[in-house]
Amino acid sequence: MLDINVVRQSPDKVKDSERRRGRDPAIVEQVLGYDEDWRKLLKDVEALKHQRNVVSEEINKAKKAKEEKTAAAKIKEMRSVAEQIRLQEEKVAALLDQRNSLLRKLGNILHPSVPSGKDESENKEIKKRGKILKFSFPIKDHIELGLDLDLIDLETAAKNSGARFYYLKNEAVLLSQALQRFAIDRLRKKRYTLIQTPYMLNRAALEGGVNLADFEDMIYKIEGEDLYLIATSEHPLVALKKDQLLEAKSLPLKLCGVSACFRKELGSHGRDTKGIFRVHQFHKVEQIVYCLPEQSEKFFKEMQKNAEELFTELGIPFRVVQICTGDIGNKQAIQYDIEAWFPGQKEKKGAYREVTSCSNCTDYQAVALNTKVLRQDGTRQYLHILNNTALTDTRPIVAIMENFQTKDGSVKIPKALWPYMSGIKEIKRKK
Repeated sequence: MLDINVVRQSPDKVKDSERRRGRDPAIVEQVLGYDEDWRKLLKDVEALKHQRNVVSEEINKAKKAKEEKTAAAKIKEMRSVAEQIRLQEEKVAALLDQRNSLLRKLGNILHPSVPSGKDESENKEIKKRGKILKFSFPIKDHIELGLDLDLIDLETAAKNSGARFYYLKNEAVLLSQALQRFAIDRLRKKRYTLIQTPYMLNRAALEGGVNLADFEDMIYKIEGEDLYLIATSEHPLVALKKDQLLEAKSLPLKLCGVSACFRKELGSHGRDTKGIFRVHQFHKVEQIVYCLPEQSEKFFKEMQKNAEELFTELGIPFRVVQICTGDIGNKQAIQYDIEAWFPGQKEKKGAYREVTSCSNCTDYQAVALNTKVLRQDGTRQYLHILNNTALTDTRPIVAIMENFQTKDGSVKIPKALWPYMSGIKEIKRKK
């Protein structure tokens, strides 16, 4: 969430950002109203506590002087003051909860470059990379290829688990592992620290990285426990330094997260219901960077470049789009997506679809998680946290199957993945 000091000091800047997001900026004044009431009541509590300390000293003096009646009267006064403190502290806590509840609804302050737009249809194309092949034969989509080559079993998965689940088989399993190892190896060369995260988080840790109210349609709750299945390793990785003060010399902290991801996808009824494009579980290699505020634009570019290099090396055509004001999430100040080319989409006419999202969340998550940096001059401030997908497994598998299919129905493996495929360079029909 936003730092309350930013809202206090730059309310017009926050209001302008909310307007750009298409929202009513009146909520900023509501936050400030609760904040003012909270601070005023907090001063009253401090005054009462001072009064309690004074009365406590007076009781001690009366007892030493053996003035029992005076001591008894002061004790009665002390109890009254203590009760007032208790009642006022309850009000202080309630006001703080109300203020912070509204504060969480405010989005991050948008970067000036974020384009205006009502929804994803108005995201801005930045560039295109790779050549889209023109096939000389009728192509198949990934479902047809997956079934023909004995790579997926959707029917059994639907019976055993439900819609949007799948069994990967044979070379598809190797392909899943190969994509992850490929991404891991490339990021390790760039000195990203490898971390396999927990697959579950408690509410306190999860809410630091994501607004649960916005993710109810995505995140699985473990019944009867304070645990949630993670939708991405971003969430346990941003919680890694919760309530910690990091030294400036320890930054940047560059992490390569490896995990399974679990998503309910309730908000995507009717979209991509078949195959393995939009599923309830998949694997992902994630990039996370903790850095000083003045470094975050630099690392945003670095992380985006890392992801682009992976898809370029795989030979999958893609484009980069900047997410507009009507599509960007609450925590992001700026976001770029890579959209790979999928020939089997739109009735085999082909389409670009999202495969990575690179986000500079500035200090939005750090505020919620209370993660700060201690600078050399002794000052403390919230650091910046960024995230970006390196590679998932399912969507790149779909892209590989559809882009590298051959006339005889086989699928060629991108050369970059050969070292991870046990000598397999082409997936052919089983005999």
